[in-house]
Amino acid sequence: MHRVAFKMQLHKGCEEEYQRRHEALWPDLQELLQQTGISEYSIFLDETTGSLFGVLKISNPLKLDELPSHPVMQKWWAYMKDIMDSNPDNSPVSIPLREVFYLP
Repeated sequence: MHRVAFKMQLHKGCEEEYQRRHEALWPDLQELLQQTGISEYSIFLDETTGSLFGVLKISNPLKLDELPSHPVMQKWWAYMKDIMDSNPDNSPVSIPLREVFYLP
């Protein structure tokens, strides 16, 4: 399994809405993520900056490149774009993070 980490930016004042939307994660999106091989997916919030830190495990990281083509993923991004920094295609601005330490 590979660990993948990234950061995103939440708009100020949208913390509760972001959490609410994720607590009601669409079943078809959850199924897509699982079918892609994603597990142990967590997103953490730095409440002082609004930075979101995501980490997940995936058997084949190249499978992440397929997600943008799925309609449910595109629909989710459109749903989330009003509360976080997003690209012109509605995908969240996501900055990959390099692992510098791991204690198994």
